Order: sequence, then C-alpha cells, then structure tokens
Amino acid sequence: MAVSIQNGRLVRRNDDELLWIEAWGDGLRVRATCREGFREDRDWALLPSHAPKAVFFASGDEGSITHGDIAARVHDNGQISFFNSGGAPLLEERWRTRLTGRLFSSLQVKGREIQPAAGDLFRIAARFEPRDDERIFGMGQYQDGRLDLKGSALELAQRNSQASVPFFLSNMGYGFLWNNPAIGRATFAANMTEFVAEQSAQLDYWVTAGGTPAAIEERYAAVTGTVPMMPEFAMGFWQCKLRYRSQEELLEVAREYKKRGLPISVIVCDFFHWPRQGDWKFDPRCWPDPDGMVRELKTMGIELMVSIWPTVDRNSANFEPMREAGLLTRVQRGVRTTMDFMGATVFFDATNPRARAFVWERVRESYYQKGIRLFWLDEAEPEFTAYDFDNYRYHLGSVMEVGNAYPVGYAQAFYDGMKAEGQEDIINLVRCAWAGSQRYGALAWSGDIDCTFETLRRQLAAGLNMGIAGIPWWTTDIGGFEGGDPDDPDYRELLIRWFQWGAFCPVFRLHGHRALTGKGASFEDIHLCGGPNEVWSYGPEAYGILVKYLCLRERLRSYIARAMREAHEKGTPVMRPVFYDFPSDPVAWEQQEEYLFGPDLLVAPVMYPGVRRRTVYLPAGARWSHAETRTSYDGGQPVEVDAPLDSIPLFTRNDARLPLSADP
Repeated sequence: MAVSIQNGRLVRRNDDELLWIEAWGDGLRVRATCREGFREDRDWALLPSHAPKAVFFASGDEGSITHGDIAARVHDNGQISFFNSGGAPLLEERWRTRLTGRLFSSLQVKGREIQPAAGDLFRIAARFEPRDDERIFGMGQYQDGRLDLKGSALELAQRNSQASVPFFLSNMGYGFLWNNPAIGRATFAANMTEFVAEQSAQLDYWVTAGGTPAAIEERYAAVTGTVPMMPEFAMGFWQCKLRYRSQEELLEVAREYKKRGLPISVIVCDFFHWPRQGDWKFDPRCWPDPDGMVRELKTMGIELMVSIWPTVDRNSANFEPMREAGLLTRVQRGVRTTMDFMGATVFFDATNPRARAFVWERVRESYYQKGIRLFWLDEAEPEFTAYDFDNYRYHLGSVMEVGNAYPVGYAQAFYDGMKAEGQEDIINLVRCAWAGSQRYGALAWSGDIDCTFETLRRQLAAGLNMGIAGIPWWTTDIGGFEGGDPDDPDYRELLIRWFQWGAFCPVFRLHGHRALTGKGASFEDIHLCGGPNEVWSYGPEAYGILVKYLCLRERLRSYIARAMREAHEKGTPVMRPVFYDFPSDPVAWEQQEEYLFGPDLLVAPVMYPGVRRRTVYLPAGARWSHAETRTSYDGGQPVEVDAPLDSIPLFTRNDARLPLSADP
C-alpha cells in the first residue's frame, strides 16, 4: 500500500482501493475507486485542468501534495488531511481505525467508504471531522430558509423548487465541491460532515483554500466556469403571468406597458402555446403570426421569451422518431410515462448529445428563426410525476448515478445551438441547476412556490446560497407562484414587499398563477391561465409603489452591468451575503435577512407582514448612507430605520453615488 508519485499525481493503492490526489486549477482533486481504474472521461462539473506543477513528497505509506494555498497529506492508514499555506488545518477525513502513532479506535470506520451497490456501481461515502465553530454556505437551493447550513441534512437530488448544487464555502477558509451527480445526501452534523452517493463508479471531490470568501469563490469559478456576460436587455423588467392565451392578449399587455410609459424588457409566452407537448412550435389557432408578433415587440424594445418543456406526448409527431432513435428517458419497470400532466409524456434525454441536437433543431426552426433569442427551459429537474429515481435511466446511466446533471444538459442543448448560430451573451431561464450550469447561460429560478411571507423569507436564503454555489443568475416568481388574490389587501402587501426585493435580484421578473374571481370564468381560465398579473392589477396604491421600483431598477442598469461583468469575469455572486465583502467582521457572518447587491448597495428587504420599521446591521469597515434620508452611519453597528409600505431600507457604501432617488 505504498504511496507514490505518478504522472503528476499522488497515488495510493491499498488492497482494492485506488486513490488519486492531483492539482486541479487552484485546488486539489481527490478520486477513489475499487475498480482497476477511473472513468477519466467524466470530469462532470470540472473544466480541463491547467494547474502548474505541484510539490510532492512520498515515503512508504505516507505522502503529501502542496499546490498554491492548499496542501494534502495522506497518512499511513489512508486518511487525508488538508491544510492552508500557513499549515493551519482546513479539513480532515473522519477515520476511526487502529493507527500507528495516532488516535486508536476499535470502531474500524473509514473516512472513505466504497461498498457494492447496483450492477458494477458502488455506494460512496466521504466523511469529515466536524468543527463546532464552522459555518457552511452554498449547496444550491433548498426550501428550508437556512442560510448557514451547519446542522442541516440535504438531499442531493433535483426537485421542483429544489436545486442541488453541491459546492459549499466554509468560514474556516476552504471551499468544497462534491463532484458527483448521483442521488445522495449531504449532512453537516455536529458529530460529522458526510457526503453520500447512492450509486456511483467512484468518489470524486475538489477542495480549494483562500484567505477570503471572494478568493475561494473565484477559484471555484475558474474550475467550473462562469456565466456569459448578461445581455443588456435582461437587466430590465420581465413581465409574465401563468399563461397568455393568445398572440393578441400578449401584445395588448405589451402595448399597455408602452402606453403607460413603463419600462419593460421582456414579456413571456408561457406553457401550452403549443398543439402538443413535444411539438416545440406555436399552435396556429392562437398564435397565427408569430413572426409579426416578434417584429412588433422588437419595435417596442421588448424581447419575447418562449416556454420550452422537455416533455414529449405520445401523440406528438416527434415521439416515435425520438423513441426509435433512443432520445427519450427510459424506465426500468412499469409504463413508460415519466410525467403525467395534460397528457402521458416522456422527458427527452438531455444527457444524450443526439437528443440535445434533435430538440434544438426543432426549436431553431419554430422559434429561433423567427427572431426569438430567449427561452424558458421549464421542468428542468426534470419533475417526475413520481420521484422514483431508481426507475429511470438516461443515456449516461441510471438516474441514481447521474440524475443531478440533467439540468446541465438541458441548458447546454440551447447554449450550444445558440452559440452555433453566432449568438453571444446567451441567457436562458432554467428551473433547476447543478454545478457547471452557469457556463451554459443558466438563469435559475426558485420554482413553483406558494404565496406567503414565510415563503418569501425562504427565497432570500435560497438565492444567496445559489450565488455561493456558483449560480449567480437567479430569480423568483415575484409574489409567489401558486395563489394570491389581486383584490386581497393582505396579498397586495406581500406582492409589494416581494416586488421591492425583486428589484434588487439579479433578474427582476413578475410571474404567478393568480386567483381569478367573478362569474363566467371557464375551467381553462382558472386552471391554465389564472388572473391578471400586471403591475396595474393590484389597485392604485400598489401601482404607484410598483412603478417606483420599476423606475428605480431602470436607473440602476449601469450599476447592475458592472456587477454582471464581475460575475462573468470572476464568478462573483451578484447578490451575496454580507460576509462576502466583510469577512473580517464576525457579526457579518450572522446576518440572515440582509445582503449586498453588487459591491456598494446593502439591501434590507421587509419580509414580515405589517412591519414598518426594521433593524439593519451595517458591517464594519465602511461608512453607510441611508438611500432616502441620506443619513450617514459608521459601520459595525445595528441601526433601526423606517420601512413604510412604499419603501425598503437601502444603504450605499462609502459615499457610492447610485441613482436610487429620482431627485437629482
């Protein structure tokens, strides 16, 4: 079981386990398997490495690798410990075995566990020692409202409103990527940190170190990719409701925005504008002249976004050709229906490059050639009617083994197709993401959520953790998706508060399935269209407030563009926790209900009903100016400020001149 240096790697072979540790970007990649060798064709989230040569040591059963700011040591029993450039411990595998010269334990529990599972796959576990004072951030989007994930147990699986993006940043000075798309779990318990993949060919993770959260995030972005530069139009306001039924209805809404002189950048043609799922084209009965519709919208300065679903109805003309060519998701047992909604459908297999090319070609013919440059890639988890992950199989393997990578392939299908057409700065709205999705222009949103203040609070934590997990383009359905009566005063308050916060999210987008009341409403109106959801739909008081924030967002375009440039070039989250910019302030690490939007704007959204004043912590190391009163404060203290219904607290950093007020 000697440790050796081979081909630029630290290698250990012990009985049936093969272990590799190598420099990868500004970090170290660790792989282990009980096969004869590794599946080297699957780097998953990681881009090809161009790491400079590392420094190695190997003697007998021990060895080490040092690379930039991080080092790893392999002990005589196989345990791995990680250190920063100053020799301080960062992370250590949790072993409880009989050792020579180290901790003695009769438990015989290893930090790496590789056990036989289905077929030639293994159940993989990686266990690490806990730290009582550690804080954990990232891991994607979960609907539990927790920003600091210490103490959490997370399912590593994609669901509607849940996006597993398994990278976390620790306040101990390191970042960790679980580079494995298998269904599993991550646990950040008091007695152990553990990652589990239920079925996988090999263990695979990546660790980096850095003196600041920004340094760690930038190193992670360098090995997994960054978003393209967001196109200018996407930084404005996006109008959407559950479904506009026809071309004329959609155009009338767009014309009304222009008639009122309101800023609008995008309007959305949502689901079931097609004849059948899997046709990927307009239904000519309701959309008789899509070319003319797109032309008129463009003359108004509005881009059209079109909804795409990955579902293929058995009655679609594309179903049999796709089935015969092996382009559809398969089932291990039972009837081949992966989603039962408005028809028995099967998802196209986004892990199959031929399937990606097939779908894009249909989309190119039906939409792209008409001038549509923005797509809403819905159902991207994908949303199985029954989340029986063990029953489904993709081109790359079983869903148990590779399922979390589906949304990456879905985004890649459109990115590659649009890139081949010569388009740059690609962005598409995707209802799920995994590590690496960002490099394919994925704008994630938080799925079909309900309409409550509690849900609003959960979205703030979800959005901040998505940014840390490497997905800087993120948004929500402003007002929540399911429910909400435009005539209800309580709901109007929620909509106003959500809209105010939405103006300071990476993408500012109004959407939802609003209640439809009154006589004469058909089943289709209520269940497939819903009530009105334009800014004038909520009464005159709400309208005035919403317009205020529409105009504020418009004035901030140049500031937002600078933040988007940082996301593109360095992977910097557009919205990020306060500690990201103020890591030396210990109180900043505790803030759960405020954040930075870009480098110079502190946002303190109001997320409780009836609140008209709130406390805001101003981080140490800067002076802060209240956007409306222009009162200046020293950082390092909490302040209590007014938060009337027409306003949320905003503070600028170090006299930054931002056009937050319409007054000169």
